[in-house]
Amino acid sequence: MVAEPLLVGVDVGTTNIKAIVFNPRGQVVARASTSTPTRHPRPAWADYDPEALWQQTVSALRTAVGELDDVNRIVSIAVASMAETAVPLDGRGQPTFDAVAWFDLRAAEQAGWLDETIGQDRLFAISGLSLQPIFGLCKLLWLKQNEPEAFERTALWLNVADYIAYRLCGVAATDYSLASRILTLDLRNLRWDEDLLAELEIPASLFAPLRPSGTVLGRIRAQAAALTGLPGYTQVVVGGHDHVCGALATGVIEPGSLLNSVGTSEAIFLPVKRPLSDPAMGRQGYAQGAHVVPDRYFAVGGLYTSGICVDWFRDLMGGDVSHASLIAEAEMVPPGSLGVSFLPYLRLANSPIIDPKARGAFVGLTIDAGRGAIFRALLEGLAFGLRHSLDALLVHANVDLERVFAIGGGTRNRLHMRIKATMLKQAITVLEMEEATALGAALLGGLGVGIYRDANEALGTLQVDRTVVEPIGEQIDLYERHYQEIYLQMYPALKSLNHAIDRVSGR
Repeated sequence: MVAEPLLVGVDVGTTNIKAIVFNPRGQVVARASTSTPTRHPRPAWADYDPEALWQQTVSALRTAVGELDDVNRIVSIAVASMAETAVPLDGRGQPTFDAVAWFDLRAAEQAGWLDETIGQDRLFAISGLSLQPIFGLCKLLWLKQNEPEAFERTALWLNVADYIAYRLCGVAATDYSLASRILTLDLRNLRWDEDLLAELEIPASLFAPLRPSGTVLGRIRAQAAALTGLPGYTQVVVGGHDHVCGALATGVIEPGSLLNSVGTSEAIFLPVKRPLSDPAMGRQGYAQGAHVVPDRYFAVGGLYTSGICVDWFRDLMGGDVSHASLIAEAEMVPPGSLGVSFLPYLRLANSPIIDPKARGAFVGLTIDAGRGAIFRALLEGLAFGLRHSLDALLVHANVDLERVFAIGGGTRNRLHMRIKATMLKQAITVLEMEEATALGAALLGGLGVGIYRDANEALGTLQVDRTVVEPIGEQIDLYERHYQEIYLQMYPALKSLNHAIDRVSGR
């Protein structure tokens, strides 16, 4: 009897780096996780030492592979990662500078310069992206202007997933979903926009060759195999953007379906047939990209802070209170949290708002608002923020929402999921799959080596449990009033105050 092959998916995320071994049915065989080694050199800045990212990935892989009885069953590995983060490398493959985190805001000046020089509407027409400082081009211009020596030595700009794959097999390539987050990809023609790059005096050769997700790059190098424990014939396959890989694993490929990916941040992922052209979409902070499935595209919005809001609140309470205790306290409070409301702009304003000076806020506090009420207000604010982002996105995409799926660690908070279902007036199907992002990467690996003929066959092979979270009918009208009369008024009411805070505080 021939042993069943195994597929490895790696998820390099904002908080953790996960290495998961799956069988072809999507069941976890072995797993390991290490923390993402994030540094915060100053307020609003965050970065990673590329070597530390690699070593943490190696550690996770070595631990996961070490759990297997027969490591020789592994046939492929593919990597998914956070986007908008890249490692600059010299001609010998050595980092020339740190990898600036996706949520780092140091490139705000460069984003402003791009707006004045190129224009946000033209950039949207090329890339399908709104102009924001988090995107790769802004970070690259920051490096050019602030670290010219490092920029001059830079020969290659690799997204994090591409960098890990490069360390594994020595081949530089990037997929379309991660390339979509740089601002330099011609989204309609799926090629680097050389005219734009020439205007900016950036060599097109800095960007890796474009390859479809699921393309085999080559065998793992002997040194990487020795470090990770992977067999020497393991094929390294092109992966993709973490949220997009999660969409593949959940089958969110066709228009009418929506994926709510709930983690440190929170994405709403809406498949579309072709790139959208209305520049107003870009001015509202929405983005588009190429799916990891061929000939598919997506539009995306969401919240820059979601799970991290929950962790932030828990830390404020001393860190010793459990999530379960906070949820239990919040469940004891009626909807509306005694009039307390939360604006979840702790990092950036969320689409459809673009305002780097926006800040989060609790309003409506009184002496009666205890910890449970404030925590419930936080969960409600996240749900209202999701609704706000989704409403405008659906108008731009001109699609009717038929099915909502949810994945990620945040789905374990079923109070939050009930609030969201009620706010959206739509049942949410929670897919009880383990590590959807890593699974999506593993499926791409399986496609690359021929385990599956195509994405539909891969999805039909998966064995996944589902839980449907229904809206609470008697709460729909209350939440609708709260959303219309309170939540939507919060940002406009606080805008001038937050801009004054920015002027006075200098940040």
